[in-house]
Amino acid sequence: MFLISSGVSLNTFLDWLSHEVLTTFKLQQNQTYDYTGLVAGRDYVFEILDNDCTRGCMTARWKNIKCGDYIILANASGSQKYQVEEIDYYSEPADMWMALLKQVNE
Repeated sequence: MFLISSGVSLNTFLDWLSHEVLTTFKLQQNQTYDYTGLVAGRDYVFEILDNDCTRGCMTARWKNIKCGDYIILANASGSQKYQVEEIDYYSEPADMWMALLKQVNE
């Protein structure tokens, strides 16, 4: 009744709803950030946390990285992809963060 009484057609409402759902989904997709062109020790710090090298702690600068995102780092055999498990941003500078990463095998 609300749609009819407000003058909004069902098609218009469904178009709006699908747009909102798709926009929300796109915002929640995980992003991949490529650090292979950056210099370890200068542009970022990465420390291995376990013996099998599957987890690490990284400190770097880059805005909008969130849990679930991926980071690609250079290593001796080429590159390795990691997923962000936890991340905390510093208050100053605002784009600096420290994250717990886990290795992703693709």
